[in-house]
Amino acid sequence: MSFDPQEMQTEKPELSQELCSTTSEIEDNTVIEFSHVTKTYHLYKSSRARLLGLFGIKRKGGYLGSVNANNDLSFSIKRGEAVALIGQNGAGKSTALKIITGVLYPTSGTVSVTGRVSALLELNAGFDGQLTGRENISLRGQALGLNKKEIKELEPKIVEFADLGVFTDQPMRTYSSGMRGRLGFGFAVSVDPEILIIDEVLSVGDRLFRKKCVDRMREIMRDEKVTVLFVTHASDTAKEFCTRGIVLDKGTKVFDGPISEAVLFYESMC
Repeated sequence: MSFDPQEMQTEKPELSQELCSTTSEIEDNTVIEFSHVTKTYHLYKSSRARLLGLFGIKRKGGYLGSVNANNDLSFSIKRGEAVALIGQNGAGKSTALKIITGVLYPTSGTVSVTGRVSALLELNAGFDGQLTGRENISLRGQALGLNKKEIKELEPKIVEFADLGVFTDQPMRTYSSGMRGRLGFGFAVSVDPEILIIDEVLSVGDRLFRKKCVDRMREIMRDEKVTVLFVTHASDTAKEFCTRGIVLDKGTKVFDGPISEAVLFYESMC
């Protein structure tokens, strides 16, 4: 089974993202807004059928239909809120996050994101295995739009947080997955984000490093100017970090309210 390659299309008419905006530019303090967003995936039996589908050819037996990962999804999040997106696997949580970060674009509807986004999603993504850890810090910083001075100022904080020792200056192809995750987490929490997106990545490293990650997240969340969007299907984790919960089911918002009520609603669905 294959997905439609159009899910990675580069056209952006329906997605409005304004990164690194000043606070005065945020209308009504809203930093994330979904308005009737639908993300549709087309399913195919094989890669050949998917290729034909790219040209509008959907042969019987090869095209398996479509599914809406997000379905007419609307919500808004204000600056400084700590919000949990709660739902079972397949509820559409990760798709919504990828739309917010610009990895995916909606099939219909509009999305507005205002502020520098730091995403704790796929921590290993975006690294070059032939470059050293230190060189990859520079590479990621440039991709985020940071200048050389900003990257130079950030580097010591990232290196200290990741705590990779001599491996910092070794090619990343020599790293374990845990070591790559440590560097990825260290970068994400060191760039002074305005919007921090967390997708259940707290399994990074050993117990002591996980505690270090949680402590750093709490420190970021104490800043009233930072907006946190936390994705989870674990009720206890949601209550620990967030004050508001949005429950998703089959791509649709079914509840939005205080975190304690959101958790009770979610648990009643299970």
